[in-house]
Amino acid sequence: MTPTDIPQVQPDVVLTEEFPDCVLLFMPLTGEVVGIEPVGLLIWKLIDGQRTVAQIAAEVAAQCQDAPPSVLDDTLAFLENLNRRLFISLGPQHG
Repeated sequence: MTPTDIPQVQPDVVLTEEFPDCVLLFMPLTGEVVGIEPVGLLIWKLIDGQRTVAQIAAEVAAQCQDAPPSVLDDTLAFLENLNRRLFISLGPQHG
């Protein structure tokens, strides 16, 4: 995955906001459940099939007052994990 990739949420994924500091993502095709914390939820909600990974990371940095300098690397790692587990896919890259 690169900063110019465009992540897309897989349509079968179910988001359950049952806990104040953690939400669950459920992938019915694999039966897998993943818990994500508030910053992960922010990233998840920014995945719209239009924004690149770099644009998502920039928005996270803008919305999180104490975002670390590694926000792009952290966002890439989070999205790579979701991609590997089939919660997201990658659309065409922006030039």
